[in-house]
Amino acid sequence: MAAHPRRAELERLLAERILVLDGAMGTMLQAHKLGEADFRCEALADHGVDLQGDNEALVLSRPELIEAIHDAFFEAGADIVETNTFGANAVAQADYGLEPLVAEMNRRAAQIATRCAATWTRRTPDRPRFVAGAIGPTPKTLSISPSVDDPAARSLGFDELCAAYREQVDALIDGGVDILLIETIFDTLNAKAAIAAVLDGRRERAISLPLMISVTIADRSGRTLSGQTVEAFWTSIAHADPLCVGINCALGATEMRPFLAELAAVAPVFVSAYPNAGLPNAFGGYDEGPETTARLLAEFARSGLVNLVGGCCGTTPDHIRAIARAVQGVPPRALPEPDTTAAHFSGLERLSLRPDSGFALIGERTNVTGSRRFMKLIQRGDFAAAAEVALDQVRGGANILDVNMDEGMLDSPQAMTTFLNLIATEPEIAAIPVMIDSSNFAVIEAGLKCIQGKGFVNSISLKEGEQDFLAKARLVQRYGAGVVVMAFDESGQAESVPRKVEICERAYHLLTEVAGFRAQ
Repeated sequence: MAAHPRRAELERLLAERILVLDGAMGTMLQAHKLGEADFRCEALADHGVDLQGDNEALVLSRPELIEAIHDAFFEAGADIVETNTFGANAVAQADYGLEPLVAEMNRRAAQIATRCAATWTRRTPDRPRFVAGAIGPTPKTLSISPSVDDPAARSLGFDELCAAYREQVDALIDGGVDILLIETIFDTLNAKAAIAAVLDGRRERAISLPLMISVTIADRSGRTLSGQTVEAFWTSIAHADPLCVGINCALGATEMRPFLAELAAVAPVFVSAYPNAGLPNAFGGYDEGPETTARLLAEFARSGLVNLVGGCCGTTPDHIRAIARAVQGVPPRALPEPDTTAAHFSGLERLSLRPDSGFALIGERTNVTGSRRFMKLIQRGDFAAAAEVALDQVRGGANILDVNMDEGMLDSPQAMTTFLNLIATEPEIAAIPVMIDSSNFAVIEAGLKCIQGKGFVNSISLKEGEQDFLAKARLVQRYGAGVVVMAFDESGQAESVPRKVEICERAYHLLTEVAGFRAQ
């Protein structure tokens, strides 16, 4: 895969100095007191749904306003601006009936921002400017049920969400962005759908467009809305090999700091922080002034926590100007060495397996081939009682939960999906990683689409040859899971230690050097 022409330039700059991201597009637009007519271009004059509030539609109806905001942030000292595409995906745009215009929105937004960036780069050739294609969350989530009466229900599926993100990714690339930015992540499974869309798009175009990822912490507990800790979040998305990972939105800089420090300690990539201008007031506004935000972010910089800073809700060009001045000359965070002494997995929390960790306990009673009681519960459709079996395993000390639905009388992919969706809503169970166990790869893939953490696949082998092995490995990698490799190859099962070593070394080489797995 060819490197994107500006990736090396970004990597060099992030290592040399702290770069500055822009502030809040939404805050700037709200200041203009726009009315319904502002959101309607000529083609939408007779559109039957109110469009006021659909900020992404403004790239079609008021492109000059969007460009002026980009220009203001560049003038204030931003090195990178985000496209006005935070909600420019089919899931979010369905609220306005504008799904058919999603691709055009993203292309136009990218073209507006890149034109502005090119103008500033010509003015200051010693300080190049960049555009990040903003990929925000959707109003729907893959990890949380919309119904209190049916915890296993979901508003949409992984494939549907991934397709929506893929449409956005393709259009942003067509529009010329330098970076793709998956941001304001509140559900890691949603983020994994967006990551899959990016990985698919980059592979098909054979170009390694830089990827940035930013999570939002829901409150002072230090967890996402879907329940993950910061360490578990990083573990879940590390397979994307992002240029930069960070935290934005939800919290102001003061409340964000301890969680940013956690992320900076575990992520061997560049780190970003773009907080809100403090916490919202009683009216939903933000009162923190530019100097306060700048002072707090400067402390992040002096403490060696960041490579990229900016602002989220409530931040204006004045905030960005103050931030840029405050971090000027402060050395950027030095990247830590990757932790290759452990293999890391996650549910809502992180599990690290090291040579001196001792045995990890795998709960296998949630396996229809290993537990008659569990099998009967699943056959009856009593998933609530089956979840109690999982809970007993966790309370009994299981570090990993093995789930197998291979039974001839079951719709195994559907049973796997229902059960994993259900236990995802039970924090005590969801805290630990899941091992998806099946001899049917369709069942394995169904399971991978349900877990927001980094789980395991049990298993793959070289029994059917290298091409089959790599196809399965790449699919597992797309979803961000690890693999258990069985000691089989084309000649059959290994029956001696030297044969086992030979097969394992061959599989390891294929996984790390060809399929893109991290060597950990």
